[in-house]
Amino acid sequence: MELHLFRHGETDWNKAGRFQGQDESRLTEKGVLQAKNLGKKIAGIEFHKIYCSPSLRTKQTASYMWPNLPNDIEYMDTLMEINLGPLEGQLYQDVEKNDPSSHDHFFNKPHLFNLKGAETFAKLTNRAVTTITEISIEKRNQTVAIVSHGAFIKAFLTKIDGKEIHQIWDPPYMDNCAHNIVVFKSDDSFQIIQIAGVKRSP
Repeated sequence: MELHLFRHGETDWNKAGRFQGQDESRLTEKGVLQAKNLGKKIAGIEFHKIYCSPSLRTKQTASYMWPNLPNDIEYMDTLMEINLGPLEGQLYQDVEKNDPSSHDHFFNKPHLFNLKGAETFAKLTNRAVTTITEISIEKRNQTVAIVSHGAFIKAFLTKIDGKEIHQIWDPPYMDNCAHNIVVFKSDDSFQIIQIAGVKRSP
């Protein structure tokens, strides 16, 4: 089966430089345009099923991508972004000043990120792989879309690519409305076909 993973469009918190996590932010005008343009680019793909994180920014993105399919989108809590606990809503620059260790670990050493009340990248990776594997098994031989978040998608792709947690932020960057394509093979393994909009060489 073919699995298409999309990150949400630009949000007001992306623009302001705030930690988002599972807290709510909204699409900017640019984010709305990104989602609409992405919808046009993938208009020729027939998806048998669309799954989406229930966060406002992903719901908005999906609604602009598929304006005629509001009742065909299934929302799943397990597709939500990493839970960042006390960091959510805070400006990057403020956290860098007040909690430099957490800031450094999140951006530069994700394998060491371990903050009380927040999710570790190891737990995020496990949640992402488990959720997407379950969807893939259930919808085998179908074409499926998932609208989710940057860290969630990166954690999943990093794991199935045989890489380690400390490599989650390695290039390519998962830009807003980035389009990733993964194939779920008959042996229940995954193969990355496209990452962050770039086709991967065989």
